[in-house]
Amino acid sequence: MTLAKTRSVSLVGVDGFVVDVEAAITSGMPGLHLVGLPDAALNEARDRVRAAIFNSGEDWPNRHVTVSLFPASLPKRGSTFDVAIAIALLAAAEAVPPRACEGLVLIGELGLDGRIRPIPGVLPAVLAAANAGCRTVVVPRANAAEAELVPGVQVICAATLRGLLCLLRDEPPPPEEEPDETATGPMDGLALGNRQDTSGLDLADVRGQAEARRALEISAAGGHHLFFAGPPGCGKTMLAERLQTLLPPLEADSALEVTAIHSVAGTLPPGRPLIVQPPFYAPHHTATRAAMVGGGSGRLLKPGAVSLAHRGILFLDEAPEFTGGTLDALRQPLEEGEVRISRAEGTARFPARFTLVLAANPCPCAAAKQVDCSCAPGIRRRYLSRISGPLLDRIDLKLELSPASRAELRYDLEFAETSDVVAERVLLARERTLKRLVDTPWRSNSEIPGPELRRRFTPGAEAMKAADDALQRGTLSARGLDRVLRVAWTIADLAGHEEPHPDDIGGALMLWSGRRP
Repeated sequence: MTLAKTRSVSLVGVDGFVVDVEAAITSGMPGLHLVGLPDAALNEARDRVRAAIFNSGEDWPNRHVTVSLFPASLPKRGSTFDVAIAIALLAAAEAVPPRACEGLVLIGELGLDGRIRPIPGVLPAVLAAANAGCRTVVVPRANAAEAELVPGVQVICAATLRGLLCLLRDEPPPPEEEPDETATGPMDGLALGNRQDTSGLDLADVRGQAEARRALEISAAGGHHLFFAGPPGCGKTMLAERLQTLLPPLEADSALEVTAIHSVAGTLPPGRPLIVQPPFYAPHHTATRAAMVGGGSGRLLKPGAVSLAHRGILFLDEAPEFTGGTLDALRQPLEEGEVRISRAEGTARFPARFTLVLAANPCPCAAAKQVDCSCAPGIRRRYLSRISGPLLDRIDLKLELSPASRAELRYDLEFAETSDVVAERVLLARERTLKRLVDTPWRSNSEIPGPELRRRFTPGAEAMKAADDALQRGTLSARGLDRVLRVAWTIADLAGHEEPHPDDIGGALMLWSGRRP
């Protein structure tokens, strides 16, 4: 019996696990048998590997070949293991020196012609290999830039199986045709349709709506959720789209985390694998619950909209048009910052810490003026009640917008602040927040848990009077108090206060309740 071993990586959600790929050539009926909980796509690897080996000029062993994927209890999915299986098989057949395969982690899908094709999820796979102590990783050439984002790992990029074999045998590389490196996954078109380009957006474009622009600044400084209600044309969508222009670039660890999620989804832009700007994701109101939170029947590897918006913004325009179940599915990730999807074959985890922005018309007819509305009061109430009370209770800032006046439409553009000016104040406020939270695992006021907020960051009794009165009247819930305190700290950081003043608490309370001053 001849035995050889390589390694690859299995992804469950955005978490990777190093898998040993062992190949044994024994006596028996000729054929390739895969063991170790492979799925349908992985079972088809036997045909892809056979054709790729033949078309690379190699001989197929006419004996019984067993390929084991360890640990056997871990479900294996997709075509990530093709290259590892082919190299292990050829090493077992002594066509490749077994010692040349030691310590290698091989990731990639084989084409029938022997090309090594790009796959989604390379970045989290290489991160998992690095965390497991592996220092050399072989990836498709089209995924090389993505894999090289991981420090401390030697990345070997290969375009064809033939070229990889020459490298392992220490032979001169063969002339290779350049592969198509434009596609990185099956969801490129979907991603590009939802990714926000901020190059032509500026907060100064919004006429009027001083309160809403102030709310955007508070949201950007503290990561607070927003709800805009108002008639068509009052600027709800324009405001939401410009929130991204106020946010600072992602820190290095957050950028890798966000890029890993989009790598799994196959939505990385070609040529620019590292996402450094907070993402903006705006799903259509026909999106299903699985499209919103991730998963789906029988497939755990698909992140949803809440994860694609991780460390960025999730914008739901015409929020009452979403189904109630889809909206209520947001409650758990809003509280915990991640999504856990359990199925019979396992549990997947997707990070989902985002800023939620909701926009809604006051009624289904969406009349520009209230006098033109034909909806009965009951219809208006039922329409807005599609956004449930528990979900609204988790929204920090609620505003009812009115159309801009004629004077604002004509003259406000000269006095409105630009995104760059507001972003500077946001950055200063975030620096004050980080200085206060330096010895904690939190980065923004919105991330502070309620018990810690009340224990370590509760303002004085005089500043808390307005909130205490609201609690006494029953107009403020315990969860609402936490939301008000977080917003109050953000307002204080923007104003440069050491701790929230009574006016900061009062302003936060009005923004949470949605009342006008």
